[in-house]
Amino acid sequence: MGSIRRRPPVIETNIRSLSPFSKSRMKTTPTDNLPPFATAVRARRADAQRNVERLIAAAREAFAAHGANAPLDDIARSAGVGAGTLYRHFPTRLALVEAVYRDSVERLCAEGAHLAATEPPAEALIDWLRGFVTVVSEKRGLAAALTEEGQASELFAQCHTMINATGGELLDRAKRAGAVRDEITLGDVLKMAKAFAHAAETSSEGSGLAERLLVLSMDGLRPRGSRGRAPD
Repeated sequence: MGSIRRRPPVIETNIRSLSPFSKSRMKTTPTDNLPPFATAVRARRADAQRNVERLIAAAREAFAAHGANAPLDDIARSAGVGAGTLYRHFPTRLALVEAVYRDSVERLCAEGAHLAATEPPAEALIDWLRGFVTVVSEKRGLAAALTEEGQASELFAQCHTMINATGGELLDRAKRAGAVRDEITLGDVLKMAKAFAHAAETSSEGSGLAERLLVLSMDGLRPRGSRGRAPD
């Protein structure tokens, strides 16, 4: 009777317990070595993501031009997809409105991070406020539509947190650089920018009015005795 071969013990590793550096031990399978089915799944996922991005972009333009009740079939056509694709990703109009609202805020915050890394503090703040004014105008009608449905409180809270985090960091940088007085609060700055957005919406000057008011406001935010020409 032959000897029984024993299998070596299997050592299970909990992936979550690995440090970020030890995760490099896990090999990534090259895409060109994947079986045809897996490659097709990845391609479908990439196509689906592109469709979502196109639908959100088309919806943003349609909602800005025609309000939150813009025809969904027209949005799908503008995005270059069928109505079935639109409803597969966004089963209801409310889901699409919510996605556009969230996307606008996420893009604004991403732009804030980029400005903080590439521009001086005062210029970064005013450029971000320009974007904030645009987003306020874009999402005003969307916010009303979401509020009517009574399902937007969590979304609004999340977006409020993101905007406060990004705007707060930009304002703090401007304060540290001596471009803004220490007693200025983010809440006051955002209220001011919202007022400029509303003024632009009700004026024949449009966005040009908001732009001029933002530039003028930066001079008023500067520490007393150091006021000069606002950044262009």
